[in-house]
Amino acid sequence: MQVLGEMLIGRESVRGGQAEMRALNPSTNAPIAPVFGAGGAAEVDRACRLAAAAFDSYSRITPQLRARFLDSIAENLEGLGDTLVTRCVAETGLPAERVSGEIAWTAGQLRMFARVVVRGLWRSATIDSADPNRQPLPRVDLRMQKVPLGPVVVFGASNFPILYSVAGGDTASALASGCPVVAKAHPSHLGTSELVGRAIQKAVADNGLHEGVFSLIIGDGNPIGEALVDHPETKAVAFTGSEAGGMALVRRGLMRAQPIPVFAEMTSANPHFVLPAALAARADTFATRFVEQMVASVGQMCLTPGIILAVDGPGFDALRSTLRKTLADTPSATMLARNIHANFERGVERLRCSTGVTEFARGAERAGVLNGRAYLFEVDAKAVLDDIQLLDEVFGPSAILVHCQSVDEMLAVAGAMRGQLSTVVHLEPADHELAHRLLPLVEAKTGRIVINAFSNMVEISDAQVHGGPFPATSDPRFTAVGSTAIDRFLRPVAYQNFPHELLPPALRDDNPLGLWRLRDDVPGSA
Repeated sequence: MQVLGEMLIGRESVRGGQAEMRALNPSTNAPIAPVFGAGGAAEVDRACRLAAAAFDSYSRITPQLRARFLDSIAENLEGLGDTLVTRCVAETGLPAERVSGEIAWTAGQLRMFARVVVRGLWRSATIDSADPNRQPLPRVDLRMQKVPLGPVVVFGASNFPILYSVAGGDTASALASGCPVVAKAHPSHLGTSELVGRAIQKAVADNGLHEGVFSLIIGDGNPIGEALVDHPETKAVAFTGSEAGGMALVRRGLMRAQPIPVFAEMTSANPHFVLPAALAARADTFATRFVEQMVASVGQMCLTPGIILAVDGPGFDALRSTLRKTLADTPSATMLARNIHANFERGVERLRCSTGVTEFARGAERAGVLNGRAYLFEVDAKAVLDDIQLLDEVFGPSAILVHCQSVDEMLAVAGAMRGQLSTVVHLEPADHELAHRLLPLVEAKTGRIVINAFSNMVEISDAQVHGGPFPATSDPRFTAVGSTAIDRFLRPVAYQNFPHELLPPALRDDNPLGLWRLRDDVPGSA
């Protein structure tokens, strides 16, 4: 399969005429062929109207067909093999092993949602049977299920070109819910997006689905994204990126004549609390592992650890010393794109110039124009409590050590923090009493709490949560990873006094879908 520089609108390949775009190889700082044609309002309108036309039929296909479609996407994605790996490496500077891993994770995620669709718990099928003899008033027959919202716009992420992009978790969960998807390719990996988009397009055709179930839009700058959010047929948006970008889309979605939800995963510094007994027992081990995780993928992951909080006492000097020594031996590496590198440099400079913040460690000199050099900063807890924005994420290989003079200072910082995707607590049995005080504060500010480990990797499973209070996400009620990510694109509908033949299959007395349902307060398959 070749990269042709085209967007995909339904079954067609279309070359946009609004502007010319090229992907950039961040390792060489050189453009990559071919030239892509950027689309505009006309292409957005066509893709969104096709998605709306597909919604009625796609939302009502059998669970088995929808699952087969998701499985087909996974198979087609894996079938791209070295073609996809080679292109993605060229566009991102990521190692081939990382890209291959993303392909495997994405295929696994698609297959998980195929199982979720057939299992059907996402429907929340509920039946309250009629009771004509109830006093003082009879009870009506009332049944409820969740149904898909409608066409969903998915913005591809910059830092995970496959796992959080065209066929990633947002697309997989939206398609699983019964919503057609219009995906916007990220400009940093246009060729990767086209290849993955063609894999989805083929799965649509092979399963006999309406062509509007999936489209891929390529565009330059904010206007194309704004047009996608503004289109009247768009019913929801999923975004992974910066707080500024996410909140601009959230506000735009709310300002429409018909407001729509924008589910934005935005920013997180993923703090690590090292409690006193753990600090005394294993400061060196923790420090070494922290630096390894901090610089993994050049710090360009949403779960990169960016904050350490520790109380002055046994182990603190060892922690600081080992952090400095370990980081000094860390080479720089290529970052994903020019704008990411520029934003990282600005973030580092902001910290360097902030009152009360000192730089106490740095990695090896940059070896390339777009390489990211690693940095560690230190700040007293009192300065943080005066300006909590000192703990804002710097996207890249940078972290800050918060020096607490007492346990109470650590707890105060925990209570003042902004929302996080993940928070890690390192502890020993002697720390459990303190942990009982800390954990309620942490729970109020994060979507996932990890004990004695690192949170970089996200298990794609039923119990996973990849979300959190603002500004980690725009809506803390939902997750972007795990089977319940499907809930973002559903709404409940009640059916009162329906004749049996008009009821949706999920709510019929004979339960033709074999669902686990709540019937008259009794859970089961009846």
